[in-house]
Amino acid sequence: MNNCIPTFIKWAGGKKQLIEQFKEFFPKEANRYFEPFVGGGAVAFYIMQKNNLKEICLSDINEELINCYEVIRDNVEGLITKLKQHRKNHNKEYYYAIRELVPEVLSKVERASVFIYLNKTCFNGLYRVNSKGKFNVPMGSYKNPSIFREGNLRELSKILKNVKILRMHFEKVLNYAKKGDFVYFDPPYYPLQKGKNFTSYTKDNFSEQDQIKLAEIFRKLDKIGCKIMLSNSDTNFIKNLYDEYNLHIVKANRMINCDATKRGAVNELVITNY
Repeated sequence: MNNCIPTFIKWAGGKKQLIEQFKEFFPKEANRYFEPFVGGGAVAFYIMQKNNLKEICLSDINEELINCYEVIRDNVEGLITKLKQHRKNHNKEYYYAIRELVPEVLSKVERASVFIYLNKTCFNGLYRVNSKGKFNVPMGSYKNPSIFREGNLRELSKILKNVKILRMHFEKVLNYAKKGDFVYFDPPYYPLQKGKNFTSYTKDNFSEQDQIKLAEIFRKLDKIGCKIMLSNSDTNFIKNLYDEYNLHIVKANRMINCDATKRGAVNELVITNY
């Protein structure tokens, strides 16, 4: 079933491999669906294929990612044309020349194509930016990277046709979610060891205070009457934050890690209020 979920990028902590384990945790019924850390979108795409929801809202604080979703929804053929050019021209010199481009001066379609191209050709599929917000991952050692699949992108464009896509901070979901809605949170994980975050998701790291704030938002949504599911690391810090809710363990194979010895099956938490 996992292979039936179309995806378009590599993303740290992607949930495609966990869908089979997640199925039992998804609520049977919900009015609308919100995902404030959409990332690669595997959970959203699965839910959109399986559930008849009145409204879907996908959001993230990552500007490049949200632009990419919008372009796939609104101009997938233009994106495919640009990606074909990247695939044709790919080599080391080309990669580093493209990496130096300033996203803000590009058109939306060019910007999305650069995002996907770098994601699929950079080292290990990492998304990392420096303190100035500039993507700084070196090129990976792929011989003939496919970069994209036309069928996947066209299918995603259809799936996203009537989806609301927003660039916003996770706490803003409180302005939209109502009783009976399903909210899934997949934030940057709390590190298993302090100071061991392998990457910066945006130029501002997701801090311990952000984790605490997220738990507060979880409780507020719970009081509203939302059905909430959250993924995070299996750590005492996270367990203590959500100790009054249902804590479940899933097994994840994590391959995006700078240290090859740290890759493999690890426990992760799924937290629900239902």
